[in-house]
Amino acid sequence: MSAKQWTLARIGMSGALLGLILTLEACAVGPDYVAPKTELTPFHNAVVASAKDASTTPTLDQWWTGFDDAMLVTIIQRALSQNLDLATAMARVAQARAAAAGAGAQLLPTSELDASATYEHQSLRGEIGSIASGIPGFSRGIHDYSIGPAASWEIDLFGGLRRGAAASRAEAQAAEADQAGTRVSVAADAADAYLQIRGYQARLAVAQDQIHTDERLLGLVNDRYKAGSSTGREIAQADALLKQARASIPPLRIGLEQQMNRLDVLMGAQPGTYAAELSVVKAIPSVPAIPTDDTPVDMLRRRPDIIAAERRLSASNERIGAAISDYYPKVSLSGALGFDSLQAGHLFTGSAFQAVGGPSLRWRLFDFGRVNAEVAQAKGANAESLALYRQSVLRAAEDVENALVTLSQTQVRVEEIQDQVQALTKARDLSEQAYRAGSITLTDVLNADTQLLTARDELDANRSGAARAAVGVFRAFGGGWTPANSASAASSRMRTASIAVNP
Repeated sequence: MSAKQWTLARIGMSGALLGLILTLEACAVGPDYVAPKTELTPFHNAVVASAKDASTTPTLDQWWTGFDDAMLVTIIQRALSQNLDLATAMARVAQARAAAAGAGAQLLPTSELDASATYEHQSLRGEIGSIASGIPGFSRGIHDYSIGPAASWEIDLFGGLRRGAAASRAEAQAAEADQAGTRVSVAADAADAYLQIRGYQARLAVAQDQIHTDERLLGLVNDRYKAGSSTGREIAQADALLKQARASIPPLRIGLEQQMNRLDVLMGAQPGTYAAELSVVKAIPSVPAIPTDDTPVDMLRRRPDIIAAERRLSASNERIGAAISDYYPKVSLSGALGFDSLQAGHLFTGSAFQAVGGPSLRWRLFDFGRVNAEVAQAKGANAESLALYRQSVLRAAEDVENALVTLSQTQVRVEEIQDQVQALTKARDLSEQAYRAGSITLTDVLNADTQLLTARDELDANRSGAARAAVGVFRAFGGGWTPANSASAASSRMRTASIAVNP
């Protein structure tokens, strides 16, 4: 065979070997991920009394604008830009993305530049020194200089590295979804605290108004006592009612202060920072229109906790393939070019040049017991992730149903209490008129007064509760973030998932 024929044969063998490597590299052992099929029936609860006066329905990504309260919008925007839990979640996303980038980089060759300068004082009693010491010109002091680049590449024949990289990408997408979930919670918690503040302020106003009423009633009883138409017992009863109204103030102020402090922390500020601007009393915002066209499919695609659970399920599936790949050999190519010399002056010369390279094989051939355990562990983690995903779906559906029924029934209760307050107000006024006329005792007036105070307090508490329940609905729907801009890859994967809804 001529030299030309030998060269062509070597090129052909190298091409065949490269083709075989590329063919094997296109294979990835382990199960390919298939998104779980989740079947949910339509929500059976509905908001039957929601937002009768609302003209428009807010978008889910900025649902807080539907309350028509400029202060609420400012507070939520401030919380979303300053909240420390959200900053922590963003840092976790950065870490997960870096880990995914590092896993992806393992698929590429690595290279490094090595340089060294060493000095060795040779022992005359050692194996080398005892032999070489008899050679003319022997020197115990040995200098060695070397420099040059080295490269290595693990050929991913069976997809272990690709599976690991895919798992890291899925984990990064789960972290993005977790960040979106934190954003949803921060917005909802800030709105909840704000609405409680407005509720406490309204209830304090009712209590103060009741104090003024009871003071006037006590004055009336005193006047009647001076005129001989009342008794000391009635004065004591009226005074006790006044003290009862005053005693209702401290618990309301405690609740108000706690919610103000909570809101400051949600906005990333020391408690008391924004107390002055929130101390300006405003009415409890009315309930906005609630989206009525959201289905379980929309919830599955939008809720960050479900998206995160699905992405972690995908990651656990890829980990199975990465574990299975350890059944097969790992092939790496490595090489180095450089210079090595005992004298620094001769380091960068042709005679000091050296090159080394070749393939290496690593195979856990006698370690299959441990590989079996690692594969079983990966499969167990996948089964756990699947159960967690299904549990996340069910809990999300539970959140939606509970939020819808809470809002609906709270609004019904508000309407009932409004009618009750109107009736008790009329009864209390008539009782006072009858008492002035001397036709009834003071006890009847005091009972009517106490019932009215309780009903008015319950009315404002339930108005605040209805607005908070609306926030709960928006939170349950996964509102407060834009899937197109956050965790886009995860949301896109969920849109392609096989999700069926029973009619």
